[in-house]
Amino acid sequence: MASSLAQPVTLPTTRGRRRRVRRPAVVYATNLVLGILFMLPFLWTLSSALKSESEIFDFPPRLIPAVPQPHNFVEIFQAPFRFSLWTFNSLTVALLATLGTVATASLVAYGFARFDFRLKNTLFMITIATMLLPGQVTLIPRFVLFKQLRWIDTLYPLWVPFWFGGSAFAIFLIRQFLLTLPRELDEAAIIDGASYFRIFWNVLMPLCKPAIAALAIISFIAQWDSFLEPSIFLNSPENFTLAIGLWFFKAQPMVASKPTTHLLMAASVTSIMVPIALFFSFQRYFVQGIALTGIKG
Repeated sequence: MASSLAQPVTLPTTRGRRRRVRRPAVVYATNLVLGILFMLPFLWTLSSALKSESEIFDFPPRLIPAVPQPHNFVEIFQAPFRFSLWTFNSLTVALLATLGTVATASLVAYGFARFDFRLKNTLFMITIATMLLPGQVTLIPRFVLFKQLRWIDTLYPLWVPFWFGGSAFAIFLIRQFLLTLPRELDEAAIIDGASYFRIFWNVLMPLCKPAIAALAIISFIAQWDSFLEPSIFLNSPENFTLAIGLWFFKAQPMVASKPTTHLLMAASVTSIMVPIALFFSFQRYFVQGIALTGIKG
């Protein structure tokens, strides 16, 4: 009886072992090649940032500078450049807009995820439908509104609107994460006498750290790289954000009475260091938030 139930054990053949080893090797090799290709523009920008003005236009071009010029990164912080001021403006806008998005979008998402009220689903669908509306459609009405408020050529139009609900995407992201949390947490807190706001702030928000981190990174990078709205609402160079400031020197390369292409490359490399550092600092929370959000519909 035992012999009849015994199954023959088949050992993996040499060909099968080679196939299992070959597949990951091909995947890793492909990823390595693609990673190098995607990094080439950044490497070329970094190389140009370390070159002199004349060496940038050498032909044939060289990836490695003959004589590296690290002082280019120091010169962009000196007069007549306003790189420090533009960086401060960008940080102000990005931080305030991100804080407003996270704070107000979390409150709206909490209402959609935890409360039952009339027309809740309809209001949520209308909110999500606004994502289909391009920002350019509302640009003229927003300009007229901000002009009436005398906010043109100030930083207010770039961050104040984000304190009124954030965005539809932010609300959707936090709501989907809140739906994955059991309602028993709310019920236990209510039994203990907690208010709804205390449940939101002390119980649910600490559990939403991955989603909040993902939203904060997405929002910060979007505001840091924003170009359209600052180009419409800002006029004075002292109010420019970093993206507009870099465009300013690209459009007027002789503004400092000398060529500035190599300095523009140095400023571009410096400007992307902040988003890169932010992403790698919170990479674990960002990936976890994206992976867990949307599990429950």
